[in-house]
Amino acid sequence: MRLPVAVTMAFLTIAPAQAVIILDSTWAEEGGAVGSEAAGFGAAIELANQPQFDALISFSTDGETWGTCSGTWIGNDGDTAYVLTAGHCFQEGETAAKYSYRTQGGTVLEGAGLFVHPGWTGNLAWRTGYDIDIVTLVGAVTDGGEQPAIYAGTGEKDRILTFVGFGSRGIGSAGQDAIYYGAENQHDEKAAAVGRIERVEEAVQPLPEAADETDAGNYLGVVLYAEDGSTESPYGGESIPVSRLAGLLGSGDSGGSAWIETADGTWAIAGVNSNGTGKAAYGDKSWFVRVSAHREWIASVFPGAIFIED
Repeated sequence: MRLPVAVTMAFLTIAPAQAVIILDSTWAEEGGAVGSEAAGFGAAIELANQPQFDALISFSTDGETWGTCSGTWIGNDGDTAYVLTAGHCFQEGETAAKYSYRTQGGTVLEGAGLFVHPGWTGNLAWRTGYDIDIVTLVGAVTDGGEQPAIYAGTGEKDRILTFVGFGSRGIGSAGQDAIYYGAENQHDEKAAAVGRIERVEEAVQPLPEAADETDAGNYLGVVLYAEDGSTESPYGGESIPVSRLAGLLGSGDSGGSAWIETADGTWAIAGVNSNGTGKAAYGDKSWFVRVSAHREWIASVFPGAIFIED
């Protein structure tokens, strides 16, 4: 059973800016240094801006500061767009009108409807796997790339997960920290990192009634390892980074998407960015809603969703 989350990405107090925590070595190779802390994220930004991730949506509560939460466009039904996001981006009683929603191409749309997964209770400690909502927007998304596929298979274990969002920045030795912002970088540039899926927790069926006492499962987990192999794997696996692009989620990445590449080369959404432990430093973990178990619910809200099993 998983222990309760130490610190969730939703409630860290650092202001939203560029996303993800990255390796110290990659940060340095990309130009990060003492006195230039806000540099060094070029590779993470370049990864996020690959065309397969064009469906990412940035959220704003005031129309000026973007990246408060993230989401992913999953298709249109006529003049209505559907966006997959995290349940904890909305408090009880809030509506889709809480945010404005900006596409990859810069179009700003307003919220129309909010569909909350019936298994989401607002408890991130035990309902990570149900931390999922769908928002409908007034207007179709026409500048978010091709409609993405949603992974509906069961083969996530040990695959490389690429997670994208508009959240906070940092490096593995320090975790997320405001020092990694800079005046010239106080904007909403998305970024991405990768991790090996080491934890695949099956959904508990039926859902436990005691939401505050029993883990309901249905999540994916990645760990950030130090370059020298000094970080012990909690799962007995290989304790070195999977690549120079390894990282963790930062606050504000919540609701963004985590992707795997399937056998035929199709990129598919395998997770929704949910939460993590600690300050997102070496040895900490990031957790993702396992979307494959939510195929029926997603299709009930948006019958036009595209699913792929592998």
